[in-house]
Amino acid sequence: MNSAQNATDFPEPTIISLNGIELEVFEAGRQNAGNPIVLCHGWPDLAYTWRHQVPALVNAGYHVIAPNQRGYGNSTHPSDVTAYDVAHLSGDLVALLDHYGYKEATFVGHDWGAMVVWSLTLLHPTRVNRIICLSLPYPVRGEVPWLEFMETVLGSDYYFVHFNREPGVADAVFDANPARFLNNLYRKNEPLSTPQLGMTMIEIAHTTTPPGEPLLSDHDRAVYASTFEASGFTGGINWYRNFDRDWHLLADVDPVIHHPALMIYGDRDAVQQAENLTAFVPNVEEVRLDSGHWIQQERPEDTNRVILEWLNRDKTAATSDE
Repeated sequence: MNSAQNATDFPEPTIISLNGIELEVFEAGRQNAGNPIVLCHGWPDLAYTWRHQVPALVNAGYHVIAPNQRGYGNSTHPSDVTAYDVAHLSGDLVALLDHYGYKEATFVGHDWGAMVVWSLTLLHPTRVNRIICLSLPYPVRGEVPWLEFMETVLGSDYYFVHFNREPGVADAVFDANPARFLNNLYRKNEPLSTPQLGMTMIEIAHTTTPPGEPLLSDHDRAVYASTFEASGFTGGINWYRNFDRDWHLLADVDPVIHHPALMIYGDRDAVQQAENLTAFVPNVEEVRLDSGHWIQQERPEDTNRVILEWLNRDKTAATSDE
């Protein structure tokens, strides 16, 4: 990718052609072939977000596969906005399994990556054996499309809605100074807040006094900044621009996920926790950590412990059921 990222212990990338695009994939633990776990980042993030989890998972016996998903890094950035819906994003993950010769895998997702993992499990249930989601709980599909509902409740300036109604505006703001935007966004020890009205992301991009403390090291900030300076932010924002399309795409699937699932919340995350997750994910275990939104980066040791303990328990339970 870039010299900053390659200088770390994070795996070297490989470009893989699949599903009509190219994905930049970071792979580790090939010696553990047969025990795959796929790590799915959110926005505006990278496979690099899992740098603290990759060694722990490899040491625990997993073949770790972490793509920069479409629209990110050196993966393909399609020009068609509809190429970023959950059908395409989950299709990339299915094709990734096919590339490595796996029928199924464990999937881990954070933020928008969690949205993709939930959707993948609904659309391709036989390709998933268990799931771990961080921050974003199962997105219940109500009677009104998600974006329309958000606009009614939170207004047309709410950033989800703004990304859709004013295409290109936020992209240009973020692209103008990626280093400042990312430093302002990636914070820790922030005070707990609820979803804010207005275009909060643009405000974050412009502020000179971000709350909390910087989350990223100088090196990590360089990795993120250099990557988004090269790629821009539009590819990732286009995921948001399919929110209502995703609602329609999921209309005819069984909404209940029966797979073993782990849901990890940050108690100081502005993303709301689910009130009754078991109604749609009956085999879920929910864990809360003293963390903001960037759980796996802010609390890496706790995150690794929770994930590995749950994987071991689920493995033991599966063995006892055989």
